[in-house]
Amino acid sequence: MKKLLVTGGTVFVSRFIAEYFVSKGDDVYVLNRNTREQSKGVYLINADRHYLGNQLKEHRFDAVIDVNAYNAHDINTMLDSLGDFHKYIFISSSAVYPDYAKQPFDENTETGLNRHWGKYGIEKIEAETALLTRLQSGYIIRPPYLYGPMNNLYRESFVFDCAMQKRPFYLPAKKIDLQFFHVKDLCKLIEKIINSNTAQHIINVGNETLISSKHWVEMCYNVVGEKVNIIEVGENVDIRSYFCFRDYEYALNVDIQNKLIAELIPIKKGLEESFAWYIDNKDLVLKKPYMFFIDEQLQNTLHNR
Repeated sequence: MKKLLVTGGTVFVSRFIAEYFVSKGDDVYVLNRNTREQSKGVYLINADRHYLGNQLKEHRFDAVIDVNAYNAHDINTMLDSLGDFHKYIFISSSAVYPDYAKQPFDENTETGLNRHWGKYGIEKIEAETALLTRLQSGYIIRPPYLYGPMNNLYRESFVFDCAMQKRPFYLPAKKIDLQFFHVKDLCKLIEKIINSNTAQHIINVGNETLISSKHWVEMCYNVVGEKVNIIEVGENVDIRSYFCFRDYEYALNVDIQNKLIAELIPIKKGLEESFAWYIDNKDLVLKKPYMFFIDEQLQNTLHNR
């Protein structure tokens, strides 16, 4: 049994991680402001991560799993507040890799400004730097698009909604390859880091095989039990107005990950799990007005060409 601290613990990745390790029999402490329902079996530390005082000093954690650090200040205030701990695992992002660098990005690729992610990527770089400057033994995980049960972002659930309403799907005509990683596979890697002396401290994660946006949409419709009618949209329309991903494709080299964990969840099975969760939790997803834009503007634009 391990004693773990998970920052957040109420939404998507942090909540899934907390519940995963509770199911393993570990003592899981979650750090949040108690504004949402807490998972069963966790121990709540009710506080803002920036104003902890001495609340963590009395604890000795086997691992700190930092899911919601977005900048150097987040990292520094957490390290200042902790008492004794063994391992610190920071969930960073593939947004730290500059879009002009050679792909697939590996862990030795120099980080830098990615024009598609902007400030978000730069601040993640600063957070990584702050961690490794103060704690060379810290671990950094760089995921691509995460998906699975509890995903409150309007990605696969947007496509599920379109399928359930038997709508055609408006897809960028430009082919975009996407890289995904199931949140449970992320947990398996974290578990490996906690329970072993992994030499690599920066680790890319993701399914090795990328999938085209078209195939991904077709799979989402298939999971719902519908066949999709795809309508292609040209580059003259802002992709973010009607589609749930950016006009940017990239690939991560995941050779190191593959040496640590095996048998990743196939995307089709992962989408089936996402849909099963979504059916009972539609109110937990942060929905964007894609359908409104499609119905009010995009359809007329395409019709009047």
